[in-house]
Amino acid sequence: MTITQQHTSVVIVGAGPSGLMMAAQLLRYGVQPVIIDSKQGPTDKSKALAVQARSMEIFRQMGLIDRVIADSKAVAGAVINQEGLEMASLALDGIGEGVTAFPYIYMYQQSKTERLLLDYLTLNCCPVYWDTTFISVDQDKSKVTLQLQTGDETQTLTCDWLIAADGARSPIRKQLQLPFNGDTYQHQFYVADVKIENVLGDKVNLYLSKKGFAAFFLMPEEHYCRIVGNLPDAFDNREDIQMEDVLPYLDGITGAGVKIEHTNWFATYKLHHRMAGKFRDHRCFLIGDAAHIHSPVGGQGMNTGLQDAYNLAWKLAGVVNNQLKESILESYATERMPVARELLNTTDRIFKMILSRNWFVNLFKKWLLPVVLKNAWSKPGSRQTFFKRISQTGISYRDSKINLNLSHATKIKAGDRLPYLKVFDEKKQLETDLHEWCAKPGFTMIAIGKLQEIDLFTLAKWITQKYPSNLNFFYLPPSARNQQVFDVFEIRENQKKALIIRPDMHIGFINDVIDIEMMDNYLRNIVGFNQ
Repeated sequence: MTITQQHTSVVIVGAGPSGLMMAAQLLRYGVQPVIIDSKQGPTDKSKALAVQARSMEIFRQMGLIDRVIADSKAVAGAVINQEGLEMASLALDGIGEGVTAFPYIYMYQQSKTERLLLDYLTLNCCPVYWDTTFISVDQDKSKVTLQLQTGDETQTLTCDWLIAADGARSPIRKQLQLPFNGDTYQHQFYVADVKIENVLGDKVNLYLSKKGFAAFFLMPEEHYCRIVGNLPDAFDNREDIQMEDVLPYLDGITGAGVKIEHTNWFATYKLHHRMAGKFRDHRCFLIGDAAHIHSPVGGQGMNTGLQDAYNLAWKLAGVVNNQLKESILESYATERMPVARELLNTTDRIFKMILSRNWFVNLFKKWLLPVVLKNAWSKPGSRQTFFKRISQTGISYRDSKINLNLSHATKIKAGDRLPYLKVFDEKKQLETDLHEWCAKPGFTMIAIGKLQEIDLFTLAKWITQKYPSNLNFFYLPPSARNQQVFDVFEIRENQKKALIIRPDMHIGFINDVIDIEMMDNYLRNIVGFNQ
């Protein structure tokens, strides 16, 4: 399929999860991107496996959540074994209750995620141009010029904005000469998707040994699992390694015979931990693996890429649609680079400890780690802290310049993700939640507290006149059934609170009074709405 247009607003290079999510999010705001990929089609390999709660919240907002839940499996816990013996069992069942509508880690293969998003693009008449290779990029103040190749044909395409979602080896990042700092782990690793005779249950099993490590991740399909581990040094110079070659070594680490019926996919690879020095270069943006890669600890990689796209898309769509000033785009890198840096550092430290052969570290893993884990897991606060970190629901942009905090509340501030709180609609006599209120594209204003009819009318008039297609409005008056919302936001009797929720469900504005002039100032001068 040939690209017919010569110029378009946005080009996305790379049709993996990050690129597909970027396209899908732009479509929600009426922006039709051109998305290309040098591959022949979507992956048929499972690849990334874990989908975290924050990504599930995005799928819910897009109306795709039922399909994901039906075809995924929730992880009930993790068992950590040392030299074949269980040393700790950590229950994950309901660990995120009250934090999100999806209080688990879900196993949902990358191949399914790509198909899910591809179907969304198809329904919105947005094709992916497969077998189309990026050759070169040049940019000036007004446009980006791309040279592309499809089969034997080359063509020139210009665009206003370019999204590099072209993976860890990103040709775009290299041509832009952006540094990709970090390192490569010394060991060689393997990954295998297999059908197994052993009974795995519904928990992740991690095996630590002086010989190495192996992790077993259950998959949605019965008796199928993902095995990840490091190869012994003796395998370093070997080629054409197969699962059968690894089995004796794997049996030695697990202390039990692993009986495999069938291998769907087996690969060996090197792991890297790197991050781009910049996430933006003029009219070009990096997202996903093109911007950062890290160890598989915690199943964060694909989810972080999805969040990159989710953060950038609404800002870029606002600029493309001439609703927001271009300055809003500066916030993408300032918000997402600290997240990537912290993730890189955390996963690197944990992964190095897992792989370490140092006698002292091995002593710690054998004798102290089980005690530390059991003690921490016995405390609800520690479990919830762990869940917020791994689920990415705890990510906050409090330091971002596109937020404004005018509240004296200490628990929740501008930049935080909107808490998942259930709400009872007194008029409709139905239970909903604050996230459901933010299902539509655009910003959402929530007025909490007792308002007079004239106040509600004035608010509605202001929104209709100035932000008719960009600001959704909800009102929550005091009631016994909704008292928890008032408590969480620290709203006392006879007090009010105004919230403006960004399209990515982070709180952009919070104030202890409902003042139209202050909210208008936030939207015009801080977010940058064009009037």
